[in-house]
Amino acid sequence: MKTVKGRTTRPYLEDDGCAVRCEVVLEWAMSESVSVRCPACRREHLYEAPAYPCECGAPVAPALDPHGTATAITHRTWDDEWVGVRCTACGRENEWPRPELGCPCGTVLRVPVARSDMDSAREADTGSAQEADTGSVREADTGSAREAGKGSAPRKAPAARRVFQPVTIRTARDAVTAAAVYLRWLGYRDIRRADQRPPTGIGIAAHGLLAQVDPTVRPASLRDVECLWLTAMTESAACVYFSLAGYAPDARAQADSLGVPLFVLDLTGTPQPVNTLADELDATGAQ
Repeated sequence: MKTVKGRTTRPYLEDDGCAVRCEVVLEWAMSESVSVRCPACRREHLYEAPAYPCECGAPVAPALDPHGTATAITHRTWDDEWVGVRCTACGRENEWPRPELGCPCGTVLRVPVARSDMDSAREADTGSAQEADTGSVREADTGSAREAGKGSAPRKAPAARRVFQPVTIRTARDAVTAAAVYLRWLGYRDIRRADQRPPTGIGIAAHGLLAQVDPTVRPASLRDVECLWLTAMTESAACVYFSLAGYAPDARAQADSLGVPLFVLDLTGTPQPVNTLADELDATGAQ
């Protein structure tokens, strides 16, 4: 791997667990670089962590551990794919993709990161986190009851939002990140992996919302949309669908009748509304 004027050339990317060899130039934020040694072939690489856009607009990047040891990725889990990062500009704490590096020998390396405040707090007091989740649910229930008691009160105008900053899509993992960034921009909180795995694609959830991301090159089918809607109904949540390859005509028609916003993810990482419901969600954000 070589670095030229703040850009890193990486000849390897992973997509859905399959090795895909290609030459891709990735734009990195100017951050501290660390030396990473591949445990398989012993090559050394100079690595800089990519930056992602915080809700405030400032770039955030995980702090790398210069004394840590890179490990080969042989099995993927959601918890291992994400790392907590605090924005130095506004103090927000969010989870972003854990840094990875593809070695020319074919090994995918997980780059060690410094322990964040989020990780330390999560490990130090799991019970407090569970209590906080319970309190959040109670507060949400109370808020819902109050909202129901208001009847048909006029809806407030959506608060002004900053310009959306997309995440370029190169892999299936990037597609999930792009959808999560967009949902955060809309105002959804507590974005995490969905409890139930969808038949196709990847499920992510937020407070009161279930989303499905389909990173394949096959248009989403009628069954895909209906399965998402049924799962959301069982969880008393709204739902939204993100697809890279668009939707079958009958899927679009059924989504309109079921009230499912449909988006197409372009390669810049910007969700493009497909139906009127998606246009309304993009305009108003999370309610």
